[in-house]
Amino acid sequence: MKILFNDNKIWRLLALTLLILLPSISLAQEATPITEVDLKQHFIGYFALIVTVFAYIAAMTEDLHQMCKAKPMLLGSALIWFAIFIYYWAVYNTTEPVIPAFESNLTAYSELFLFITVSMAFLNAMTERGIFDALRIILINNQFSYRRLFWITGLIAFLMSTVISSLTVGLMMGYLILSIGKGQPKFIGLTALSAVVACNAGGTLSPLGGISTFFVWQQNMLQFTDFFKLTIPCIVNFLVPASIMYFSITKELPAPSKEKVVLKRGSKRIIFIFFLSVIITIVSDEILHMPTVAGMMFGLTMLLFVSYYLNKSENKFVKVTHFSTDHEYKSQIDSQKGFDVFKCIAGVDWDTLLFFYGAMMIVGALDFLGYLTAMEHYLLSELSPTLANIMIGLTSSIVDNGTLMFAVLKMNPHFAVGQWLLLTLTLGVGGSLLALGSAPGLHVLGLMKEHMKEGEGYTFTLHLRWMPAILLGYFASVATLYLINGGIF
Repeated sequence: MKILFNDNKIWRLLALTLLILLPSISLAQEATPITEVDLKQHFIGYFALIVTVFAYIAAMTEDLHQMCKAKPMLLGSALIWFAIFIYYWAVYNTTEPVIPAFESNLTAYSELFLFITVSMAFLNAMTERGIFDALRIILINNQFSYRRLFWITGLIAFLMSTVISSLTVGLMMGYLILSIGKGQPKFIGLTALSAVVACNAGGTLSPLGGISTFFVWQQNMLQFTDFFKLTIPCIVNFLVPASIMYFSITKELPAPSKEKVVLKRGSKRIIFIFFLSVIITIVSDEILHMPTVAGMMFGLTMLLFVSYYLNKSENKFVKVTHFSTDHEYKSQIDSQKGFDVFKCIAGVDWDTLLFFYGAMMIVGALDFLGYLTAMEHYLLSELSPTLANIMIGLTSSIVDNGTLMFAVLKMNPHFAVGQWLLLTLTLGVGGSLLALGSAPGLHVLGLMKEHMKEGEGYTFTLHLRWMPAILLGYFASVATLYLINGGIF
């Protein structure tokens, strides 16, 4: 009995018997050279397509069933790759052709994982040091009208998304808008919507702010300086819908806050290190052609040493001051304490990071099966590259733009720089068309459900009602890019 179950041939026979019971298996396939295998019209291919569709439907409707979007994507990617490996093992007695495909996708994901993890860790560190609380208090105490706050928050979201992942900026802006807009659900809803559009637009003009732009930069389809050509189109994309929404914002003033700004020790150092890390990342990529993740990991190293210094010197710099209340005393003492970088890393959005693992591995599997090559042939043969890129951008309103960009890169189309700019623009800002079309939109939706009454604030219905204005901004940005490039993409 032991010999029987240790015999590899027995297991191969069982797997092959299972496959024989499935459609599209024939002796002709066994004789086919491994390098020429086409599984698009095979059960394995159909199985992969069905699993992909169900995984994406489950992920995009997480608000309905309250299941994290990473779970169906992880399950889907595992099922598809196991099916591919089992097929090759059973039919060809080897999995060697599959291993490089799996590992290449895993390598691409590992760079994205480390890059976003470091970016989120910096954001969490700045949040822990009270930097964004200070910004909130300053905005409220300056007694800006709600209309001015509408523009200020949108501008902040736009600018921050150029250097910090737009999904984390969206979440941070959601908290900020909820704080300054208490008692004004209409202001909260429209300002949050404008901030979502601003996050997507700002994240599009920089490879540091969006997943799709990072992929284009990582694969050297566009150089860092090429993204500067997207600046004006992205500004147009933000300003067009925001200018229309502006007239629906109340002119009232928010009530002033009694809180005082207290920045914790080391906050300015962390801000400096973050921007230094961004500069090192850009310079090392452009001049030394180092992987982009190298600069960010160096920044994380510097942050670790700052954390070490703050923890070792904890409570040594408390000033002898008269405090009017116990709260002020406790606040001052707390501001001198150090912090744990690894808690900041643990606080990153793991659901989104794992979602991208599942999505990228699924796309990689579909590419290995030949579906992306077939799709590329259709898009570039039946449609012009310009029309195809505009349609792909519209598709990003329902499918994550990072996944779509990864799929296009897997197709390896021979685009000119102008077409890569168009694709980057449309994929980046196309996610603003629907609330479920982008990571900032999904994050802010979840935040509003947690802190607002049903139907108030930023909702899917509110976003849908203003979609025509956002769509106008979408085509206005495409037209602007067209004019900047002299009418030639």
